[in-house]
Amino acid sequence: MELMSRLAAVGLDTVRDEAPLIGIVLFFQIVVLRRRLANTGQVVVGFVYVTIGLALFLIGLEQALFPLGKTMAAQLTDPAFLGIAEGAKAHWLDYGWIYAFAAAIGFGTTIAEPSLMAVANKAGKVSGGTIKPWGLRIAVAVGVAIGVGLGAVRIVIGLPLHYLIMAGYAIVIVQTIFSARKTIPLAYDSGGVTTSTVTVPLVAALGLGLAANVPGRSPLIDGFGLIAFASVFPIIAVLGYAQLSSALETAEKRRRRRRRA
Repeated sequence: MELMSRLAAVGLDTVRDEAPLIGIVLFFQIVVLRRRLANTGQVVVGFVYVTIGLALFLIGLEQALFPLGKTMAAQLTDPAFLGIAEGAKAHWLDYGWIYAFAAAIGFGTTIAEPSLMAVANKAGKVSGGTIKPWGLRIAVAVGVAIGVGLGAVRIVIGLPLHYLIMAGYAIVIVQTIFSARKTIPLAYDSGGVTTSTVTVPLVAALGLGLAANVPGRSPLIDGFGLIAFASVFPIIAVLGYAQLSSALETAEKRRRRRRRA
């Protein structure tokens, strides 16, 4: 009964949140286009599915993903686990397992990200098979893993967020100058699709839990910011992947020419 009442409450909130979107679609369809909505029954059923799915997803976030991220951060930063005396100050290198966990969470959640799957599959079709969906997904996941891992190091050490983000985007600008034009838009979009339904809850919970359990860190000031790392480093990774692939392809062409000569 408690679950059903909670589902009903979250469902009503979801309907309220969807109302502006439904209103915009109906306005353009009826007032601007002046046409009846095609497949009205199918669209209505689809919105019902979306509402139920979003409600269940939000409940799942509250019941599992957010607590999981905070619990793992608390356990991995526990003095007993780190092997230091209670009340003693740990060195930033003592948190090696939390860095590894952060990177693994970044990689795993990105591989499972539905929005990335959709973008990768579309990119593969549009490019005629030149862009491999799995290659793109792995490149993005590696970028998120590096970004979240470095973000965890920043929280532990207490480095200013804005300097690191500016350095990251400076690298992106330099890479953009030397990258092929066809890869730049896809790389930039890859940084956006990673911060979606699966990645954000776990990474945000990890950052808040880590900042709450590391002495001298504030969840408000230090806990947020991991999502920013998860946005910029995939761009770097995809641009780097494209540049490396282009360099290898050029080298292979040169080898073939030499053999023919």
